[in-house]
Amino acid sequence: MRPWIERARADAPDGDTLRLMQRGDEFSIRIAGGNELMNSRLGGSEEALARLALDHLDSPAPRILIGGLGMGFTLREAQGRLGPDARITVAEIVPDLAVWARDDMADLFDGCLDDPRVTLDLRDVRQAIAEGGWDAILLDVDNGPDGLTRPGNDALYSETGLRASRAALAPGGVLAVWSAHPAPAFTRRMETAGFDTATETVRAGRGRRGPKHVIWIGRR
Repeated sequence: MRPWIERARADAPDGDTLRLMQRGDEFSIRIAGGNELMNSRLGGSEEALARLALDHLDSPAPRILIGGLGMGFTLREAQGRLGPDARITVAEIVPDLAVWARDDMADLFDGCLDDPRVTLDLRDVRQAIAEGGWDAILLDVDNGPDGLTRPGNDALYSETGLRASRAALAPGGVLAVWSAHPAPAFTRRMETAGFDTATETVRAGRGRRGPKHVIWIGRR
C-alpha cells in the first residue's frame, strides 16, 4: 500500500494546524495529531447535505450559503441541482483550503470554483449568515454540533447561533447541518430555536457499507 505523503500545512484561526495528505489519488485533511476531518473517498454525506436541503426549495433563483469549502462535495452537488440564476456563496475561514482546491486538489475540484454562480467568501460563516436573505444555509464546519473539534464553533451551534441562522433565512428557508455523529440534544436545540426539524442518517461514502453520518434539516 502506498504511504501517505504530506502535501501542505495551514494554520486555522483558532490555532489548529491542518495537514493535507495524499496517497495516490486519495486526499485527506487532518488536524495535526492525526484526527481526520475529511477524505476524498467519503463525500457521500456531504453531497447528501446539499441534496436534502435543496429538495425543500421552490425558488428558481435561490441564494445558498455553504459553510465550509471542504473538498467541494457539497458545492458540486448544489451546482448540479441549481439553475443558472442561483447564487452560491461558500464561506471558508482558512484561505489555504481555497489554494489547495486550485492546486494540489485541482483535479478533484474540477474547476467548480470558477462557476459564475459561485462566490468564495474567505470569512467566518457567521459573518455571512448575518447578512441575511438566504434561502438555504448548509453548515459543515466541524465534526458535529457536539463534541466540537473547534470550540469557537459552539457559538454557531448554540441556541443563540441557531436563532441567528433562522433570522437570516427567507420565509420557508432551510438550515441543514452535517455531523459525523448523532446528537439528540442538538435536535431539541434546533426545535427550541424555532425550526421544524427532521434528521436523516446517510452513508459517509456512496456505497451500502461504511460509516454513517447525520444531517439535520430545519425549516423556517
